[in-house]
Formats: sequence, structure tokens, C-alpha cells
Amino acid sequence: MSTAKPPKAVEPKRKRGHERVAAIVETAIGLFATLGYRAVTMSEVAAQSGTAIGSLYRFFPTKDALAQAIMDRYGAHLTDELEKVVAIAASASAREVARALVAMMRGLQTERAAALVLADAREDGSLRRAGLRRQMLEKLTAVLALVDGSSIPSDVDQRAWMLLYALKAIRQFDQEHPALSKRLVDDACLLIEPLVAAGLTKAG
Repeated sequence: MSTAKPPKAVEPKRKRGHERVAAIVETAIGLFATLGYRAVTMSEVAAQSGTAIGSLYRFFPTKDALAQAIMDRYGAHLTDELEKVVAIAASASAREVARALVAMMRGLQTERAAALVLADAREDGSLRRAGLRRQMLEKLTAVLALVDGSSIPSDVDQRAWMLLYALKAIRQFDQEHPALSKRLVDDACLLIEPLVAAGLTKAG
């Protein structure tokens, strides 16, 4: 995928158009996450989303435009979900924050996989990944910094990194062992709860 700015996706004006774009994007996310960027064709996206090829190209002039829309959407969703965790961190228990973080990672799993596949297909893929990692670390640090008083724990940056890697490990395990996903939630919370407990106003 070229780093040149692709033609922008066309924003639909009607409800029906928004629903069609949503179907296209959801289908493309699944295909990109499973098959990779190069193997997916616009014809395949159109067929599997039940969209006429002309309509697909009207909303997304190129495959690059579709890929960019997916990466932008993931970045926005990641920010929104992390902000929700930050919002509860001051009053929630450590267990509740741990559950919220695990639920966030699991909920964004397929979208994240697609976004990283698409980022890696670009010449500036390493920069894209670094941007997403920085975004995660900033929000995780904000969660951990919610302690009594105004001082920030001296080890907050270190714990944010540890929390990031723990969440990544949980996501990887979830992908490789889907049959164990139900048990994973409780075990994952027990794993990361100690990392978030010291950064909360109320530790559970």
C-alpha cells in the first residue's frame, strides 16, 4: 500500500447510505484481518457485503481509501474505549477497571487485527504502529495516574508498559485459544488487577 494520500471515502448523506457503508466496512475488516491486504479484492468486499460494485466504488474510490477508513475508525474507537476506562478509573475498583480493559481489548480484537494488517501493508507501517502504541500508553498512564492526591506515582510509566504488554498477551491468547475465552476473562482480570490497583483512588 502506498503512503500517498488515497482519495477520500465519500460520506453518505442518508440513513440507507450509512447502513451500506457500515456493512462494507464490517465485511472488509473481517476479510483484511483474515486474508491480509493484498489478498482481498474490492469485488470480494462487494460480494460478501451484498453491495453493488458501483456503490462500493462510489463510497470508497480505491482499496486504499477503504483501508484508510478502517484504520481511522479503529483509531477513533480505540480512543473512545480508552476514554471510557479513564472516566471510571477514579471511582471504580481495581477489578472493575481490569474487567473494563479486558473487555475493551476483546471487543476491538478483529478491528485491531485488520488495522495492524493494513498498517503493515504501508511503507510507513512502523510509524502507524508506533502511533497506536503511543495512544494506548497515554491512556493507560492516565488510568494509573488516578491516585489519591495530586502526585503521580514514580513508576507509572513502567506500569503502563507492563499493562500494555499484559493486554497484548491476553489478546493473543484469546485469538489462539478461542475455546478457552470464557475462562480467560476471569484469569486475565486476575493477571492485570495488581498492575492497575496502585493507580486507583479506590483499589478493589
